[in-house]
Amino acid sequence: MTAPNELRLLPWSGPEGKPCYLSTDDRGGFMSRLADNIEAVQLGTAAELLEQAADALDDQDAGPEDLRLLAKQLTGALRDVLRVATSRGHLLAVSEPHRF
Repeated sequence: MTAPNELRLLPWSGPEGKPCYLSTDDRGGFMSRLADNIEAVQLGTAAELLEQAADALDDQDAGPEDLRLLAKQLTGALRDVLRVATSRGHLLAVSEPHRF
């Protein structure tokens, strides 16, 4: 089984917002593929929101309510992207041999 320092941070939270981890030797298993797919959706959503933000900042008629909603959505997307980056960075560090 996977060593404790090789747990994969999953792209969703557990009860009370606590992080969820996957322990498996099968990177092609169901849960790994599910996590990969959810990460892809999260990254796609972040890219779409980034385009919306650029448009909203150029729109002189954008109201405070619209900008506030966009800021909330961007905050959630940034949280998701940070979790994906953390997870993937950890996976890279674990899978690559240390170079001295």
